[in-house]
Amino acid sequence: MALEQELNPVDVTSSTSTVALEGVDTQNLPKLPPASSNETQWQQINRQISQFLDQLPYYFDQFWAAYKLPLIALGLVLAATVTLRVVLTVLNAINDIPLLEPILELIGIIYSTWFVFRYLLQASTRQELLAEIRALKAQTLGE
Repeated sequence: MALEQELNPVDVTSSTSTVALEGVDTQNLPKLPPASSNETQWQQINRQISQFLDQLPYYFDQFWAAYKLPLIALGLVLAATVTLRVVLTVLNAINDIPLLEPILELIGIIYSTWFVFRYLLQASTRQELLAEIRALKAQTLGE
């Protein structure tokens, strides 16, 4: 009861009063300035940025749901373009090596000639090639 009598309500509207309790030494206690109800411009900007960043996953989900197929197609086109550029760059680098380009062309001509003689000249070997292609197709596609 004695404690209740010591506590007196403090007028919070008064800007000069910073005493929380009557009769208590508040000289060494830190004092806060009165709270202002107006936000500064930086605080408003920070609040808006924070709200936007909180909503960012939701925005991405909505965007992905609306444009899923065009985004996948765009990604595939970009991947194919990058892959083609890399392959062409590697081939140009190989072609710049002396004597390597003619040797690789000779190997290609020899292999093409062997393939024609092995599989394409006779009907029986063409049937054999067709059977191998069907087996590879069935193995790859699971048919």
